[in-house]
Amino acid sequence: MLNLTEVGAAVQARRNALGLSQARLAHLSGLSRQTISGLESGTLQDLGFNRVAQILNILGLDTPVPAAHARSQKDGLWMAAKTASVSYKHELDAATLANTLVTGEVPRKYIAHIAHLLDEAPIPLLVMAVEGAAEQEHVAPRSIWRNVARLAKNLGLSRQRVLS
Repeated sequence: MLNLTEVGAAVQARRNALGLSQARLAHLSGLSRQTISGLESGTLQDLGFNRVAQILNILGLDTPVPAAHARSQKDGLWMAAKTASVSYKHELDAATLANTLVTGEVPRKYIAHIAHLLDEAPIPLLVMAVEGAAEQEHVAPRSIWRNVARLAKNLGLSRQRVLS
C-alpha cells in the first residue's frame, strides 16, 4: 500500500535528481506548486491515486514502491529523437538532440523536429530526454530545463507555459 509520506520523499528525491523545481513539476503534472510542496513535506492528507500515479509517471517512478529502476533501462534520448523524427525526412539522432538540449541551440534543419518534440511528445518522454542528455553530457538537469523553457518560448510553442 502507498504511504503518501514515503511517496512524497521519493518524489522530492527524484525531482531534485532530475533538476526540476516544484513549480516546474507542478506545471508538467497539471497540479499546483502547493500540492507538490505538501506532498513532499508530508503535510498533504490526500491526493488521490490518479494524481499520485501521474506525478510518479512523469518522474519515472514505479508503483507501489516508487523507484526509477525501470526508467533507467530505457534510452530516453533515443526514444525522444525517434519520436521527434516521425514525420520528417531528416532523422534527428540522439547525440544531436542531447547537444540541442544542453546548449539550447537548434540546428536549422531540426527546428521542426524539436518543436514537435517539445509541443507534442508525452511529458514523461521529455523528462527522460532531459535526464539522458544530462547524464550523457555531464550537465545538471536544471540547466537543461532552462534551455527547454527558452526553446519553447522562442519557438512560440503552445506548451511553453507548461515547460516554463
